[in-house]
Amino acid sequence: MSTTNDISCSSATVAPAARRTEVMLSDYRRIVVLTEGHTTPFSAKTAIGLLRFRGSDVIAILDSETAGQTTQQALGHGGETPVVASLSDVEAPDALFIGISPAGGRLPPQMKAAIHDAVQRGIDVVSGLHDHLIEDPQLRSIAEQSGARLIDVRRNDLRETAKHATFREGCLRIHTVGHDCSVGKMFTALEVQRELVKRQHDAEFLATGQTGIMIAGQGIPIDSVVSDFVNGSIERLVQAHQEHDILLVEGQGSIVHPAYSAVTLGLLHGCAPHGLILCYEATRTNTKGLDHVPLKSLSELKTLYEAMASSRFPAEVIGVSMNGRRISAEEAEVEKQKVAAELGLPVCDVYRDGPGILADAVLALEKKVGTCN
Repeated sequence: MSTTNDISCSSATVAPAARRTEVMLSDYRRIVVLTEGHTTPFSAKTAIGLLRFRGSDVIAILDSETAGQTTQQALGHGGETPVVASLSDVEAPDALFIGISPAGGRLPPQMKAAIHDAVQRGIDVVSGLHDHLIEDPQLRSIAEQSGARLIDVRRNDLRETAKHATFREGCLRIHTVGHDCSVGKMFTALEVQRELVKRQHDAEFLATGQTGIMIAGQGIPIDSVVSDFVNGSIERLVQAHQEHDILLVEGQGSIVHPAYSAVTLGLLHGCAPHGLILCYEATRTNTKGLDHVPLKSLSELKTLYEAMASSRFPAEVIGVSMNGRRISAEEAEVEKQKVAAELGLPVCDVYRDGPGILADAVLALEKKVGTCN
């Protein structure tokens, strides 16, 4: 993945550009993840994703307030990976990844000291925030002296509208959608893709958000693309990867979220999915960030998603991914049976049960679509 912001590249900005003109996020093998003051399961979404899906590349979490614990103790992921107080406490890190996904994407002030320390040491810093590192003159000056790279994965210059492209007939497109934000759309897509690969199927994950990009090493930061070009950006991303038999396209937001519905719809129309996996969090009743807005029922959302997606290409919900983090295993079993009966679809808690049922649904749809062609 280069820093030229082509369709499969979302990272940008190199310092000094004359000497180091390319960066592959997947090449970093000794990553320290910065969560200073935010090492909680709610705040450190990016850190958790990196620990789960790139755990062998993560050597430590950096948070002086939580130092001395393991990441398993602090976040419930990562086993014995340590939480450290300083970059001085780890050996030969090759990158500092900012490991939080705060509302509004602003850089917390308490993180600036660690970022400056990394850049002064010549360590590359990777950020998925809306506050772009490269726009800090002091930080850029330090980077130019040390040779560190400032990589803003949300920085992009994508400027092409959708063309209602025809995709390769043998490429099955599966898209995760949600009843709200932060319910497990990326997690589900990655787990299903992994399961399909494990079964010897040619499946690829397409990242559309900062955490997914940091995990996969490429993708599009769809919430930072100008609205006119959202559909076209994801359409081109699918075209660039349509040689694969199955694409798992990461979803964003919700079709009914008052703040984020536009990007959700753009993704739906841009990737033209055959199948949708509906993701939700059990017991959540109100919209994230807007507690006065009640969530719609799953049956209403199933109807809405299918109707909106099918305005471009025939699509159907093929399964439900339940996030059961707030309920017990016994309660989760009751919830799954209830939703399965209500929607007539397979339901699983991917974290507890694994993604097998949803992978089965994808393969059943692939067979159905192949029979119809």
